[in-house]
Order: sequence, then C-alpha cells, then structure tokens
Amino acid sequence: MKKTLLILFTIFCTVLIFSKALPVEKIHPYHVGSVEFNYNSKSKTFEITGKFFLDDLENALKEKYGAAVHFNDPKYKKQINEFLEKYAAEYLKLKADNQFLKIKYIGFEEDSESVNIYLESETTSPPKKVETAVSFLYNYFDDQMNIIHIIINGKRESERLNYPDRYLYKNF
Repeated sequence: MKKTLLILFTIFCTVLIFSKALPVEKIHPYHVGSVEFNYNSKSKTFEITGKFFLDDLENALKEKYGAAVHFNDPKYKKQINEFLEKYAAEYLKLKADNQFLKIKYIGFEEDSESVNIYLESETTSPPKKVETAVSFLYNYFDDQMNIIHIIINGKRESERLNYPDRYLYKNF
C-alpha cells in the first residue's frame, strides 16, 4: 500500500513540475464555455452572461482580428472591449417568439482564469419560445463545447452545444 501511494505521489509531483513547462493546450485540454440568458421581468430584457477561459478567448480574438490582446494588462482594455463587442455581435444571436432581439454589449470582467462577458437584449414581453445561436470560440477550436442556460420566470432550461452545433430553442 505504501509503495502504491509513493508511486502515485511521485507521478503527481512529476506532472505538477512538468505542467509548468508544457504549452497551455496540454494543461487545459478541454474547451468549454457557458452562456446564460436570464429574462428579467422588471426590465423586460434578457441579461446575458458568457463565461470562457481567459487564454481561449485571447487566442480566439487574436485569430479573428489579427492582433494579440491580454486580459491581465490594463493597456489592452479599450481594444478588448472593441473586439468583444464585434465578436459577440457575430457569434451570439437571440430570438424571442420568432423576433430577433438586438443585443447590447455591456462589458467584461476577469475572474481568475476566466472572463465574464456581459450583454443585454432590447426589451421584450416574456417569451413563450426562445431561440439562440451561440458559436463563441468556434473560430478557434473545433472541439469547443458551450453550455447554454435559458431562464424565464425562474424556469431554467439548459443544454450543451458541441462544435459545430450552435442552435438551440426552448419553449416556456
């Protein structure tokens, strides 16, 4: 038993030591994000929050716009906001009861190793049917998985979209 524990501990330490020298892709082999569409009955809007790994989003923005940005460096904040506004407009769509809703980019916030992106829809009455098209990071990863949550009047519907799937609709 002691020998097995010693071997496992040695393997763990070796992985830990060498993980510092490995490229990010080797350390972080899963490409997953989430987008939540939460209908606010007071404002009559969808409050939309996307959460993605910081390094994945940096790489996807660089691939899309040809310029590197770094979330941890304040000098890139203006450029990141410009990129994210354009990126969200292209890779996120929302329909309520068969009507496209305009989406306004609000901003972003770093959260350790991830980035939260905040958006808000134009006003709409509580929908019976919601359709989304979400393809964040599909321009960079062909194994991207996005978990989509739609919440209306406290009822939550969630589903996973794996590349290349981007469309989701739910009835409420």
